[in-house]
Amino acid sequence: MRRTAAACGDLASLRAAVARCHACPLAATRTQTVFSDGPDRARILFVGEAPGENEDRSGVPFVGEAGALLTDIIEKGMGLRRSEVAIANVLKCRPPENRDPSAEETRTCTPWLDRQIELLGPEVIVPLGKHASNHLLGVSGPELRSMGSLRERVHERGGRKVVPTYHPAYLLRTPDAKKDCWKDIQLAMGLLGLQPRRKG
Repeated sequence: MRRTAAACGDLASLRAAVARCHACPLAATRTQTVFSDGPDRARILFVGEAPGENEDRSGVPFVGEAGALLTDIIEKGMGLRRSEVAIANVLKCRPPENRDPSAEETRTCTPWLDRQIELLGPEVIVPLGKHASNHLLGVSGPELRSMGSLRERVHERGGRKVVPTYHPAYLLRTPDAKKDCWKDIQLAMGLLGLQPRRKG
C-alpha cells in the first residue's frame, strides 16, 4: 500500500485509491471512506483521530457538533472560510462504536495521510487531540505524551510546523479548555501571519 499511496500524483487519485482500500478490517464495517474536506492546496491542515458516525455517513470529516465547533474556530476565530483550510483524519475509516484506533489500523493508514500531507503542502499542521498529536509527532507506545505537554508549542514534522491542540469533542465536554485551545490557534495563526479577529 505504501507504493500505491506514493504513486498517486494528485489528491483525486489518492482519494480514489483510499476509497478502494481493503488493507485492514475497517473496510468491512465502514459505510464509506472519509478522505478530506477543503482545497487541493492549503496553508493549514487540521488532522483529527478518525471519522465518527456522522462522518462515516456523510463522507466528510468533522461534521456534527464537533464539526460545527471546528468551523467556528476557523471562521469566527481565524477569520478564514472553512473551504480555505484542509481537514482530514489519521484514519480514513470509522472504527466501530467510535472506539480508539488500534496501533495496526494507524500503521496501515499512515501512508495515505503522509501522501495527503505531501500533496496538500500545508505550512502548518494542527493535530486535534492526543492521538493525532502523538501520531503526527512520531510518538507511540509508552512514550505517549499528554496534551498538556504537547500544546502551546511549535513542533516540527518533516520541515512543517505542527501546533497541537484539543479535539473539538473534548472542548464540548470541557468548555473551560476553549481559552487554551484559542491560545494554540493564535500560535498557528502567527506562523501564517494571520491576525485574530477576536479575543479568546
